[in-house]
Amino acid sequence: MKPTRMNLVRIILIAIGLAGLFLGALIMVQKERPDQIVGVIVWIGAAIIVHDGILSPLLLLLDVWMRRAGRRIPFGVLAIIQGGVVVGAIMSMLVLPEIYKKSLGTKNPTVLPLDYGLNLALFWVAVAVLTGAACVLYLAGARRRAANTLTSAA
Repeated sequence: MKPTRMNLVRIILIAIGLAGLFLGALIMVQKERPDQIVGVIVWIGAAIIVHDGILSPLLLLLDVWMRRAGRRIPFGVLAIIQGGVVVGAIMSMLVLPEIYKKSLGTKNPTVLPLDYGLNLALFWVAVAVLTGAACVLYLAGARRRAANTLTSAA
């Protein structure tokens, strides 16, 4: 069986990814203390648990609910809302460690100087506003295209 071009590209990308993982692990073992390595392993494990155990099921439920409502909601609006939720979820995963660490306190107050919880809440508000605006623009464009189609057909 002859490998296709796509299979060859996949094999190359997997090899590059594995080489990057190996190089990163090698450098980490050489430069970091064992307790820091354990901390990284715990963080990666927690990220996997949060992603696979919390975010993915929630996004799946949202997707199922929105697709059932899709008979009344255009597909473009569903895609825009899903995109907004994904962007917010990714940002939340990036910021939650800072919120947690700040709650524990630091020896140097300049390490985590911001109010990350408030900033995350404001980010979610901005995502909601921009997602809503994108939905309104999409619907306005859809109505305009439908009106143009009706007038050109007449």
